[in-house]
Amino acid sequence: MEKLMVAGGNPLKGRIKISGAKNSAIALIPASILSQSEVILDNMPTLSDVNIYAEILQELNVQVNQKKKDQLVVNASNIRAVPLPNGNVRKLRASYYLMGALLGRCGEAVIGLPGGCNFEPRPIDQHLKGFQALGAEVETVNGSIHLKAKQLRGARIYLDVVSVGATINIMLAAALAEGTTIIENAAKEPEIIDVATLLNSMGAKIKGAGTEMIRIQGVKELNGCRHSIIPDRIQAGTYMIAAAATKGDVVVDQIIPKHMEALTAKLIEMGVHVKEMDESIHIVGNEHYDHVDVKALVYPGFATDLQSPMTSLLTQANGVSTISDYIYSSRFKHIPELMRMGAKVKLEGRTAIIEGSALQSAKVKATDLRAGAALVIAGLTTVDGGITEITGVEFIDRGYDFLVDHLTMLGAEVWREKV
Repeated sequence: MEKLMVAGGNPLKGRIKISGAKNSAIALIPASILSQSEVILDNMPTLSDVNIYAEILQELNVQVNQKKKDQLVVNASNIRAVPLPNGNVRKLRASYYLMGALLGRCGEAVIGLPGGCNFEPRPIDQHLKGFQALGAEVETVNGSIHLKAKQLRGARIYLDVVSVGATINIMLAAALAEGTTIIENAAKEPEIIDVATLLNSMGAKIKGAGTEMIRIQGVKELNGCRHSIIPDRIQAGTYMIAAAATKGDVVVDQIIPKHMEALTAKLIEMGVHVKEMDESIHIVGNEHYDHVDVKALVYPGFATDLQSPMTSLLTQANGVSTISDYIYSSRFKHIPELMRMGAKVKLEGRTAIIEGSALQSAKVKATDLRAGAALVIAGLTTVDGGITEITGVEFIDRGYDFLVDHLTMLGAEVWREKV
């Protein structure tokens, strides 16, 4: 076990290159098993979630190789749909994508209920509704989901709740189904477009990804291809927020600025200097920030994954700001930890009310991935000359590769120690 040590008072300065999107990678890896031959995934982030997924695929007799640091090669030509009731699937929320992928490729799957960050129950009822509409038999036995279908058939599926996971999972199952599937009220996130792009490169026929209606014409077979994962907009946003919080001067490279528009708008509203370029964004902090109100919504709204880091930045603004989360109402476990550091925050339902305040170093604990990022940013802003100790580093490692190296390169004093 390790803890992260963070010294405050150093403005971040320099350039940072953003890696491939974690939220894409964890869907693209299971999508690749729909192929009869080798799939090469470039711009793969170095994350614990990716490593866990590679181990799960190997249990399914899938060959997984990492020929380069940022490349994963998947060959599922000899895949076996062995039951996965326990073990690694319970460590990884996104293991539920194996349901759609195995159902589409093998016609059956047994998957234990997934794990991951435990900040709120996230039901998979819309996933199962989609599978049943496609003709699958769905049964829960001893905490595992059992799926089986002799032949999946296209259907018109309306999602009662806009869900990224359900949208992708249904796409995976429908890609090899007979006939046409239409997903209505689909999620629009860039990661969905990324998955559809991979599937189409493999031979699928998917139209409308990124809109409310996705049309999938099933094909008989998918084959290998090479695909480069889109940049991680959440990682990019975290570094943009950290640069602003430390009054720094940072260029965030290898990103898609359009994906950052909701965050960029709020930073500008606060008084952060933001300059967009073709594939980068330049952030220059200010001595004083205005208070703002933020609402985390489905894409293209403000990302819920940036709600926690943004809370840390709002402690540096003058006056009273609010941040509401309309995706996960309980995603506020970072608040008590920020209060240990002197943050003045009051929770009212889905909304955190934040009064600007100077933060002090403290011993705190990351309870989920993005809460961990929020605590790192808070630690960077402390003014008492002390060291913030953050435990629960394993959560942070799920979404931020080479975090210490990147922050050190930008001038921060950050290091790891054994607990």
